[in-house]
Amino acid sequence: MTHPEYILTLSCPDQRGIVHRVSGFLAEHGCNIIDSAQFGDQETKRFFMRVHFAAEDAQVGDTALRADFAQLGEALSLEWHLHDAFRKPRVLLMVSKIGHCLNDLLFRYKSGLLPVEIPAIVSNHMDFYQLAASYNIPFHHLPLAAGAPDSAKLAQEARIVELIESHQIDLVVLARYMQILSPDLCARLRGKAINIHHSFLPSFKGAKPYAQAHRRGVKLIGATAHFVTGDLDEGPIIEQDVERVDHAMDAETLSAIGRDVECVVLARAVKWFVEHRILQNGDRTVIFK
Repeated sequence: MTHPEYILTLSCPDQRGIVHRVSGFLAEHGCNIIDSAQFGDQETKRFFMRVHFAAEDAQVGDTALRADFAQLGEALSLEWHLHDAFRKPRVLLMVSKIGHCLNDLLFRYKSGLLPVEIPAIVSNHMDFYQLAASYNIPFHHLPLAAGAPDSAKLAQEARIVELIESHQIDLVVLARYMQILSPDLCARLRGKAINIHHSFLPSFKGAKPYAQAHRRGVKLIGATAHFVTGDLDEGPIIEQDVERVDHAMDAETLSAIGRDVECVVLARAVKWFVEHRILQNGDRTVIFK
């Protein structure tokens, strides 16, 4: 018999006895802890916890479990979420004309390495509609001309919001989507949208960053995955990685290495999100790997 499984994530002001009271609650409700991780931030004085558990008492249903835990949450001033461990989060992918991250995420999804559902792909260009069709995923072309007025941008974003709502999207992934989201959309997607960029920012802004890096003789290139905020490319960082390069590599080689790093970093960030391993700590993140 397969028991229901849950992932509980929580944060609260740090205080004595949190682990004891949470684990005690689960034991009293017939739950068996499969794995658990916790962290107390000495700077912010906040406590963070992730617990994966099985609900083994058939007499304690989902509704009762959540209602009873809400009382404990109130007593401890918890910010908490209780996720069905077997439910695959629903992800909306967004892309423009650079497709390596999109292709990588789709492969991981199809091969079972990324436990998600992808009900839609959005792009402001038509370049990857055939790629989407090969995975049998609806492709939504929402063009936005260069220099378009604010009204056109808001209308396009309204269509994006419609897709998010109609498909009950849990996470939006900007897989090299090269449009700046409006402050309103950033606020709406707070904590639910991930972006990827090369780690040269802000040193190498604008076009052809790898060519700029080559001219400067860089020795490390990398990528950063972060939550989307109204501050461009400055949201809470989820994951970063780098690769060493040298003087013998031209700009095209640097770009190829950079694309690989971007794919890996973004895939890690998405996987950790859908496995409920990321908790926000102000402008930073706590990652329970």
